[in-house]
Amino acid sequence: MNKIIFDSGISLDGFFAGDNRSPSNPMGGVSPKIHMWMFKQKAFWKHINMEGGEEYGADSKLIDDVFARTGSYIMGKRMFEEGEVHWEEDLYKTDVYVLTHEKREPWVQKGTTTFYFINDGIKSALEKARQSAKGKDIRIQGGADTIQQYLNAGLVDEFFIHISPVFLGSGIRLFDGIDKDKYDLQIVEVIPSDLTTHLRYKLTKK
Repeated sequence: MNKIIFDSGISLDGFFAGDNRSPSNPMGGVSPKIHMWMFKQKAFWKHINMEGGEEYGADSKLIDDVFARTGSYIMGKRMFEEGEVHWEEDLYKTDVYVLTHEKREPWVQKGTTTFYFINDGIKSALEKARQSAKGKDIRIQGGADTIQQYLNAGLVDEFFIHISPVFLGSGIRLFDGIDKDKYDLQIVEVIPSDLTTHLRYKLTKK
């Protein structure tokens, strides 16, 4: 049975993104600090249809694994708007469901990526994403507000966080406003790395 997951990088003080996010300043400009471990990996560049990376090791295997297990994606409108002007064609290689109030026809890309724009809430997006996933997992891609909505609805089964050794001091925190009594959390895996610490958690709804 498919799981509802997310896989996110954060700073040591818990920030998912910086201030002043916009399509011209995606993630508030903090990606080089939070995601440097990922940018070094050949697997990351392979999955975004580009050449790059310095190494293929344990970190790259983690990236390969999360892409392999994901059958569909859900994201918020802000993340979509920040990425739309930058992403390569057919980046996701599956169906992506965008939470928005904007009514818009599906955006069918060359290859196997189609963006669907969902106006009737997170559970509707999840139901549609589950049908697209064909037994694989559904990944809540972001941003932080979208992840928080699914967490607070008791719908997340598992997540990976990648904690980079950097303080940002301000920005958007990944776990702001979370219902602390919603889940029992279990640390399933801790994987050290030169530029981050990978933590995998299992969530059981109380």
